[in-house]
Amino acid sequence: MDTLGVGIIGFGFIGKVHAYGYLNIPLFYQPAPVRTRLVGVATSREETARRAAEQAGFEFGTADWRELIARDDIQIINICSPNSQHLEQLMAAIAAGKHIYCEKPLVVTEQEAAQVEQALRSYKGVGQMTLQYRFYPATIRAKQLIDEGFLGNVISFRAAYLHSGSVDPAKPMGWKQMASEGGGVLRDLGAHIIDLMDYLVGPFESTLTQTRILYPQRPNARGQMERVEADDQFLMWARLANGALGSIEASKIATGAEDELRFEIHGDRGALRFNLMDPNYLDAYDLREPEQPVGGTRGWNRIATVQRYDKPAAFPGPKFGIGCIRGHMHCLYNFLQGVATGEPVQPSLQRGIQLQRMLAAAACSAETGTWQEMPGREG
Repeated sequence: MDTLGVGIIGFGFIGKVHAYGYLNIPLFYQPAPVRTRLVGVATSREETARRAAEQAGFEFGTADWRELIARDDIQIINICSPNSQHLEQLMAAIAAGKHIYCEKPLVVTEQEAAQVEQALRSYKGVGQMTLQYRFYPATIRAKQLIDEGFLGNVISFRAAYLHSGSVDPAKPMGWKQMASEGGGVLRDLGAHIIDLMDYLVGPFESTLTQTRILYPQRPNARGQMERVEADDQFLMWARLANGALGSIEASKIATGAEDELRFEIHGDRGALRFNLMDPNYLDAYDLREPEQPVGGTRGWNRIATVQRYDKPAAFPGPKFGIGCIRGHMHCLYNFLQGVATGEPVQPSLQRGIQLQRMLAAAACSAETGTWQEMPGREG
């Protein structure tokens, strides 16, 4: 088995998560789909690049991400940089034929997504989006049940992804609060929850969306007040082709929330619900169960999905509580399996393009106050 070199662009929280994944895939999956080694890491400054290299054991660190693209001993590029930098990095990695593992959203605008789409027409590598909430056992099982017809005809759904980090008006502006950098809750948390719900019950046919900025100004890193342009919250109505209506919300101003991604889906045969704060279980309600006598056996059933991944997942075991990193690990495994076999993976970079168009439709709806058509689902 060949060993593939990995280069990670960006080493904030998510860059560390990805580095952890590469270092530990051989422990979690036996056998691992492919051997990897951490070759290079790029950050915005030389000192942080050196520190990142020391922390994770990269062979070198650099303040110029182009060095990673140019290296013949790097076959995999991870893009974990601020959203506004994705386009240039993606285009360079595609042109160089690297395998690509890209954080969401793919880029910032629909127009940038069109540029990536054009470049992908001649791309021979394997590319995947980091949409890790598809890769929890609970959401994997939910998708299986839905595809098997457990819900029957979907009637309605509601979903939310809630944080509370922007409730404090004194929180300084970072790039995720800057529209020019591709920030805003719609692109951040919204990309995850919109992708997940469209994946489970879509494709969405149309949307009516509203966004909100809680405070018109926030301090920057120097303490000076700046105008806020990126949304803190959005509320979306989404309509399916069968007429079913659902609500989707994402917020960073949900006081008391930690990392609460949750959904409920109601069909004419059953229902499903999940909450990331209780990630070991998927709740299922089967309308076909008898309700007599005295309620029969009908009611919500807790499915203990825990860490019951299929083989070759082998560590830490099916009964141990799952957490944030484990979903990322399985998402990365899915990508590396595609790299090893050369087979297409989902969610692909093409899915990233389609998701970008969904985000653009929601943003247009918020701007115009009108229903907007959603693009058809791919992957």
